[in-house]
Amino acid sequence: MSGVRNDGDQAAATAGKRPQSILFACTLNSVRSPMAEAIGRSLFSREVFFASAGVRAGELDPFAVAAMAEIGIDISRHVPHAFGDLDDDNFDMIVSLSPEAHHSALEYTRTMAVEALYWPTIDPTAVQGSREQRLDAYRGVRDGLLKRITELLGSRVI
Repeated sequence: MSGVRNDGDQAAATAGKRPQSILFACTLNSVRSPMAEAIGRSLFSREVFFASAGVRAGELDPFAVAAMAEIGIDISRHVPHAFGDLDDDNFDMIVSLSPEAHHSALEYTRTMAVEALYWPTIDPTAVQGSREQRLDAYRGVRDGLLKRITELLGSRVI
């Protein structure tokens, strides 16, 4: 079944069968989607396959690496890549974290039976200020993703 859902439909998503494979997508695959992929893997790697991609491939953000390291998850070896770089395109669900990625996900799902969710997630790279203020923005994204992933797939704690 192909469908588009937003945050308000999370209860419906969790009421059905748990997806076996999830692709997290954002604009550059350098902050939000690698964080989500790593959180998913750390919580549900035995039950669900996770991957991430961007509309375009960027460079891994050191603040994202630092924010994830604070909760014991190492994403320092993540290599950002785009939708076109995916080896496998057989996903049960695509979770878009930016408007641009959601547009690409909808295009991607036009010919495939894939559920598409849209989780609007701020881009922490836009936050200005001290190192600590900027890192707080990344922590907020990380914690928001952790909450949404556990709501979607069931509760587990890192």
